[in-house]
Amino acid sequence: MKKTLFHSFVFIATLCFLFSSICHAEEPEEEKALSVDPAYATLVEDYRIGCGDTLEILVWKEPDLSKTVLVRLDGKITVPLLDDIPAAGKTPTELKNEIQTGLENFIEGPFVSVTLLEAGSQKFYIIGEVAGTQEYILTKRLTGLQAFALAGGFTDWAKKTEIIVFRKHYGKKKDEILRINYKDIVKGEIEDDIIIQPNDVIIVP
Repeated sequence: MKKTLFHSFVFIATLCFLFSSICHAEEPEEEKALSVDPAYATLVEDYRIGCGDTLEILVWKEPDLSKTVLVRLDGKITVPLLDDIPAAGKTPTELKNEIQTGLENFIEGPFVSVTLLEAGSQKFYIIGEVAGTQEYILTKRLTGLQAFALAGGFTDWAKKTEIIVFRKHYGKKKDEILRINYKDIVKGEIEDDIIIQPNDVIIVP
């Protein structure tokens, strides 16, 4: 009888230990999920759709209206029942609301989601007196100073105080022209630096 009670006690204690180990093993993953960088979350929320992006449009309980689309060079996408609608320059949420409102004329209570599958528009360009004149993929928050490092630095003939950035704004006829004085930035005047945006064209004379 004593042996039976002892074995039962050992069995229960073992189960408690295993259960405790499993619970503790999941804790780090839970903490990781809570430690999302707020700056990253803000960038995702503020993302602006561009030409070349691939989007997934899902309409709940309407498989014929759900599709994967590519944002064309004219900045538009084709949506069933709505034909061509502008997408470039909008956030996924703004586009979702527009599609949802448009479909209300055809179906009752549409629920739409717009998901960015591939950010094909996230590119910028550096030309002129740098080691690496080419197109670069914008995969993270990048400053002008970091962009020049990515390009391998300047040539001996570069005019570092006369750098120009042409920036495209959707919905506006004219591009914005920014000027960068590299020498001021390296002196510590960081406010003179810029944050690179998609389709920026940086010219180093």
